[in-house]
Amino acid sequence: MKQRTLKKPVKATGVGLHSGCKVDLQLLPAPVNHGIVFQRIDMPGMPCIAAKPEFVNDTRLSSTLVDGDVRVGTVEHLMSALAGFGIDNLLVTLSAQEVPLMDGSAAPFIYLMQQAGIVEQPTEKQFVRVLKPVRFEVGDKWVELLPHDGYKVSLTIEFTHPAISKSDQTVVIDFANTSFIDEVSRARTFGFMHEVEWMRSQGLALGGNLDNAVVLDEQRVLNSEGLRFDDEFVRHKVLDAIGDLYLLGHQLIGEFRGYKSGHALNNQLLRKMLEDPANYEVVSFSKPEDAPNSFHRVNTTKPTP
Repeated sequence: MKQRTLKKPVKATGVGLHSGCKVDLQLLPAPVNHGIVFQRIDMPGMPCIAAKPEFVNDTRLSSTLVDGDVRVGTVEHLMSALAGFGIDNLLVTLSAQEVPLMDGSAAPFIYLMQQAGIVEQPTEKQFVRVLKPVRFEVGDKWVELLPHDGYKVSLTIEFTHPAISKSDQTVVIDFANTSFIDEVSRARTFGFMHEVEWMRSQGLALGGNLDNAVVLDEQRVLNSEGLRFDDEFVRHKVLDAIGDLYLLGHQLIGEFRGYKSGHALNNQLLRKMLEDPANYEVVSFSKPEDAPNSFHRVNTTKPTP
């Protein structure tokens, strides 16, 4: 129940999904209470931007942090990996405007962190506990957060496509008994061929290909290796949601549910929760010496959103 960072720096090079730009990424250990911070080392003054809900100002097919002229795009896969490993403090340097897509999942970031190693820090980890139901809807799409003793994600997507069966469009994952690394981290981003022309006209998906995304035509999956899970599409939506929610800066104690959710809805849900301090609390726990297999809440705060 201590804060965590990496033991040593680790780096990788890849291509941005939407920008198509080559980008050098480095993950650097950071001190306690630093949070997750991105730094654009390619810009004058090497400005930083914190991973926080209020900086998500572009949600076209990804979550992009924007603060003035500083942009860091497609942060959700890396944020999901950091949530899966419980990393609280990290400096992420980038040589371009977007986090590299790697293979389209969180697995390469998991591998990088395994190579670097994880270290506990001498300060209590904090969690955001959901106290009251919070819901955000747009048309028939909706997302909600509910009180729950643990962390649980329930998601449903809805695609009418021969390669996506009805039975593979809903998933419920309780992380009390499910491994993020085994069951979620390898699920890749996906897209449809008929959308590619429009996306590229909007300056999106310029770096996408069969090596870093699951691509479907009108009938089938085009990737020669097929799917990693029968329900890889909805599992990737779970991966995205976990990354979007981790922009809170703390791991959740609660349940997230969604129907046809996306980055915009996920971010609006966080903003709505933070609007009312009665919706949540920030807690930390310590392990009592006389009961080594249980934890006691030791601190509760109501931070300013």
